[in-house]
Amino acid sequence: MRLPRPLDSAEVRVLGSLLEKELLTPDVYPMTLQGLVAACNQRTSREPVTDLTAAEVTAALDRLRELVLAWKVTGGRADKWEHNLDAKWQLGKAEKSLVSLLLLRGPQTAAELRARSERMYDFVSIEAAEELLRTMAAHPEPLVVEMPRRPGQKEARWTHLAGGAPAEESLAPRTAAPTGPSPIERRLLALEERLGAVEAELAALKGSLGA
Repeated sequence: MRLPRPLDSAEVRVLGSLLEKELLTPDVYPMTLQGLVAACNQRTSREPVTDLTAAEVTAALDRLRELVLAWKVTGGRADKWEHNLDAKWQLGKAEKSLVSLLLLRGPQTAAELRARSERMYDFVSIEAAEELLRTMAAHPEPLVVEMPRRPGQKEARWTHLAGGAPAEESLAPRTAAPTGPSPIERRLLALEERLGAVEAELAALKGSLGA
């Protein structure tokens, strides 16, 4: 079973951070607790921004370990953590990039996901990203779902199901979303992802020096 129960917000953030750093910064993965706390609380590429404590991240990791979604790696100067989603959720690199973005940033359009996943997996087109999302949504135990298009909205958004079905308020009408990121917006999104990777690398380096 992919999800024995819905994950809480801390578990979602921790799991998304582990997935993201495996793809973006494999040299600092598996992650120390200090590096993972920093990754969870990044000020870029996170919606919403959090201020999880080391104790809260540790508790979330322990719960994820009980669900066989994360493991502790011992043997070095400091314990490290890695996800177990290759076996548990059977995701390829392309699927991992989409799931990590949805776990870390909430509902997004296929265009936004394609732009933001560029450094993790380079989809050839928005249509390619959307086709994969639809394939993932058709799984007997889906991890993603297409949200109903709201009045005035040009593009449908996708969200993860790791925390359960999306809340009703997320379906409420709001201002129409643009058809997709402009070239300048795509560059800014890419810069956000690079900055987030640098933040995680610095946190991991500080952790290793203090170990």
